[in-house]
Amino acid sequence: MNLFTSTIYRATEWITRLAYLNLLWIFFTLTGLLLFGFFPSTLAMYAIVRDWLNGKTDIVIFKNFWNYYKTEFVKSNLLGLFLITIIVLIGLDIYYVQMNDFNWISIPLYAMILLFILFLFYLFPAFTHFDLNLFPLIKNTFFIMLISPLHTLLIIICIGALFIFINVFPGSAFIFGGSLYALITSWLALHAFIHYSKQWLSFNCT
Repeated sequence: MNLFTSTIYRATEWITRLAYLNLLWIFFTLTGLLLFGFFPSTLAMYAIVRDWLNGKTDIVIFKNFWNYYKTEFVKSNLLGLFLITIIVLIGLDIYYVQMNDFNWISIPLYAMILLFILFLFYLFPAFTHFDLNLFPLIKNTFFIMLISPLHTLLIIICIGALFIFINVFPGSAFIFGGSLYALITSWLALHAFIHYSKQWLSFNCT
């Protein structure tokens, strides 16, 4: 098998994996009636991607997805409850500011929204990478996000490119939009976690 054929084969293999994982994510989200299925299926998708990035590309996708979905069902929905609460509070704040014409509050409010979005880039990869309870997980994820501006910038660039691609080829969103997003954020967040771990280890050894 020459280099060109090998490259095409590997690319096709990854596209197939991502498409299958994306379909599982959509299916299990709908099975959980959206509200209760979205977060467990999203965490299961990220867990599969983490396994791939760790070299476990030969795992049985459906079996492992289902195991992650069941195992993390309660914890992931508790995380979802926290995120939904934050989103609702942000929505109420935006409504209050607009209704009362408090323009001076809008700058810190939108800064907080930006930080929350950047925090979400790291949250799901961190959930599958660190074995932590929810509060330490949220605290550590936010801290890693703050000390990883380069990784955050790369995530923004890659996600921007992904959205441009999806706008050009809308059908690709259904085929592998979610799984490709998970792959991009997991890959870059994993590098941030490794960098953070080295810094933490160096700090504790000095």
